[in-house]
Amino acid sequence: MQMTFRWYGSHDAVPLQYIRQIPGVRGIVSALYDVPVGAAWPVASIAGLQDRIADQAMTLAVIESIPVHEDIKLGRPSRDAFIDAYCTSIARVGTADVPVVSYNFMPIFDWTRTALAMPLLDGSTTLAYEHAALERMDLSRGTGELPGWSTAYDADALRALLTAWRAVDGEQLWENLAYFLERVIPVAESAGVRMAIHPDDPPWPILGLPRVVVDASSLRRVLSLIDRPANGLTFCTGSLGASAGNDLPSMVREFGARSRIHFMHCRNVQRTASRDFHEVAHFKCVW
Repeated sequence: MQMTFRWYGSHDAVPLQYIRQIPGVRGIVSALYDVPVGAAWPVASIAGLQDRIADQAMTLAVIESIPVHEDIKLGRPSRDAFIDAYCTSIARVGTADVPVVSYNFMPIFDWTRTALAMPLLDGSTTLAYEHAALERMDLSRGTGELPGWSTAYDADALRALLTAWRAVDGEQLWENLAYFLERVIPVAESAGVRMAIHPDDPPWPILGLPRVVVDASSLRRVLSLIDRPANGLTFCTGSLGASAGNDLPSMVREFGARSRIHFMHCRNVQRTASRDFHEVAHFKCVW
């Protein structure tokens, strides 16, 4: 097991030099944040990222993430070209000897919070989710009101996506995930890359959008779609732990025994209502 730390590239407020001082952390979790979603990652950019990390005596241990284009998740005719580009990125990551790619298959938004700086009793701040607050948000002008998504979609783009998603239910999303994995996992396997799907965060439908990777049953289903070692999990205790119905120790024992947990987000959340929670201190590690 290797402890790792997330770094958001050269614009991150926390420089690599600071991360290097954290006891036990020698692996970095990062990505190419300047590559448009759907485009193949350039070889030189992957190498450049590795070099910056190596300069601080650390290694690029996990890619989090290569974003999955919305057309793939929606099952549009254009998805094959985007999947081809995704496979090219996976192959290039493998050539660079990066062993794990964490990704998600959540519609439109990945992680969703309603506050980015909720004050705690010790004076620190944390991320928080209040379901009623999300339901009250007016997204008619785009995602500007949603914390963490101020520049993601303007009003027209978001309206078009929400309209498109009305025609895609949970079972269709599963079909589109299977279509994606059937093409990506063989490439990852050949490249020596382990794919690790991140659970939906939070693990329930939001804004009328389906969420499908939410519990032990759905994690089993992901693994059964392509039952190969390269098809694995990012086991996020924070995302899964937001639902009181998830027995995390049992899930770790089950999927760990199958060697299908390729990456872990060891986060804690405190549930304050059935669909409200906030985060507390966490760290990340990769197996």
